Amino acid sequence: MESPSDQVLGDFLTDKETTAMEIEESNIVEEEENDPFLKFINQAKSILYQNGGELEEESMPSPGWSWIANRFLKTCVAYSSGVTPAILLSELSLAWNEQNRTGAPKKQSDIVAKLKKKHKRAKLPNTISIDSIYEKKFLSLSSVIEAVIIDAFTLPGTNIYMLTLGDIWSSNTIDLFLHRRYYNIADPKNGILKIGREVLLTGCYLRVATGSSGCPRLLPTEYFVVLLDEDEDDDAMLLGAQFCSDSFSSISLDAIKEGTSYSLYARIEHIGPLEVQGKYGSLQRKQITLVDNDGVRLKFLLWGEQALVANLLSVGSMLALDRPFIASAVDSSLEICDEICLEFGSATQLYLVPLILHKEQVSVALTQNHYQGSRLLTASNLSQGQLVSQVTLPCDSQGSIDFSNCPFRSYVVDLRDKMTGISLYGNVTGIRAADGMFSLKIEDTTGAIWAKLHFVKSWSMGRLGIGHTVYLSGLSSSLTPRKSLELSWYENGTGSSFFNLSCLPAFLNTSCLHRLLSLSDLSIHASGAQVCRVWLDQVEHCHVDTRFMHSLCGHLIDKAPNGDLECKFCHSIGNVEVERTFHLKITLADDTAKVFAWCIGQTAAELLQISPDEFYELPEEEQIMYPSSLEHEKFIVAIANCRRQDDCGGFVEQDHDMVDWEVTRAIKCE
Repeated sequence: MESPSDQVLGDFLTDKETTAMEIEESNIVEEEENDPFLKFINQAKSILYQNGGELEEESMPSPGWSWIANRFLKTCVAYSSGVTPAILLSELSLAWNEQNRTGAPKKQSDIVAKLKKKHKRAKLPNTISIDSIYEKKFLSLSSVIEAVIIDAFTLPGTNIYMLTLGDIWSSNTIDLFLHRRYYNIADPKNGILKIGREVLLTGCYLRVATGSSGCPRLLPTEYFVVLLDEDEDDDAMLLGAQFCSDSFSSISLDAIKEGTSYSLYARIEHIGPLEVQGKYGSLQRKQITLVDNDGVRLKFLLWGEQALVANLLSVGSMLALDRPFIASAVDSSLEICDEICLEFGSATQLYLVPLILHKEQVSVALTQNHYQGSRLLTASNLSQGQLVSQVTLPCDSQGSIDFSNCPFRSYVVDLRDKMTGISLYGNVTGIRAADGMFSLKIEDTTGAIWAKLHFVKSWSMGRLGIGHTVYLSGLSSSLTPRKSLELSWYENGTGSSFFNLSCLPAFLNTSCLHRLLSLSDLSIHASGAQVCRVWLDQVEHCHVDTRFMHSLCGHLIDKAPNGDLECKFCHSIGNVEVERTFHLKITLADDTAKVFAWCIGQTAAELLQISPDEFYELPEEEQIMYPSSLEHEKFIVAIANCRRQDDCGGFVEQDHDMVDWEVTRAIKCE
């Protein structure tokens, strides 16, 4: 007997729709079979999932698709001369074990064990374990320690407060010298820094013991946040008594001048990217938007090294600020967008009620279902009662769903409004560059979408062109005023990464990353960078020119009418960012076909086997004769179709609009 859900789904799917889904899913399966990068991610995901239960008493969760892709590509960057499947799987396994380690539970204190049972908040992006500090004997300033106080004491014969910290991922503990600005809340009688209290800290320096019996300790840090729990009576009383009488509207500049201090309580609405301020761009700033219970907004500014405090905060959490410094636009010599704003002053103390993420069942698009089993789920077997699968993903108070840990790959067709932590793998089919704003049109087998890229200063991702294969993570989606979907990416955003696989040296140096094609297999409609084994042919017709290139973006530059050098791609140039390069057009051949292609930069230098500066110094007649010495030299090349789509608009590469193929990377082979 057919269930109601089967009937509804059967009525909903028309013949045209089912055919479209079958074609789309067939394209996805074909893409995965032909793309070694995608095949390896699926293989690694399966191996990590199978090994998870063997590593701990309780099986670990399986890593998300984007986590594997990110770690995979970072390893390829680190091993530019090439990697092996064994190296990749080893790096992935070690990193996943470190991220999900639980230490040795039998050695953990009862305090940590109790905390572990009720721990529900999300792990902050830069969090490291105490065990890893012992193992690496290193601690970066941006690292976050999410800890619980195991013990609080004063050093004998002194008034120096010490906290012994533990965490739920470690069996070790570590001592912290408490910064003196927090001594008033560490008082044994009236303070709240007692055993069992959770704290967050960053900006820490590690003092490594020199003796064999000594233990490492953390030196004092000002960047210290105390966690509160509104369900605990003592914490609720503290919030009610100290932080609920003042509001943003009650702040008076006249009262501040008379010495009045405020204790404020508000929700973190937005954490902005790192900005550069000051006349010479030497001062960094972070803006955090706070909203109090009356709906009034104020900016909380962090200057210079204080920006590390933002690593301890999360959107949606409640922040209690005791004695913040209140700056006014009138008195400030720096750019302040509002009449008044809050700052992290010398007497400021921060308390946080972290957001406990609500889980929302999100229906994952049909493009994901083939990951769930050994065969593709198609429209024909949907009618047999196999409904769209669902995954539980966190949703913030604004309704944005975080896909950073989604187990599946995100496709363009899956994207909707209010999604964060998106990762996309696809090909660049359009580039727009104007007024310092860059947009990419990214296409996969299911569709294409524009993404706006926000850089801290200017373009910093190296060469990128039409037809290149890219991977981005940390994208967020929103609707434009015209109700079309658009993606945004911030260079310093949480979880942001950008990789151009087409120009990655390890792409050619690692056989498991590519599939060798013959030139006859390349089609004018081929998408993404393909790898071929070729030789140089018809070198008497090749075109070699030495030009200048903008090293940051990898594009050719020209002289503007006023005589200055100008990069037409990113419109930002300086003499220190200019280098001589080749602009090369040459015929590539194999046993099946010939292709006329172009390239610049390191790729052209690899094909010509001479540096641009060395070539430039040759006499003119030797420059003319030089290419003839390269006849039939063999290479492995990555080659991409760089023909611009008619509807893409925007930036057009110079001097090769009639050449459809770009060599994005090349290595000589014997």
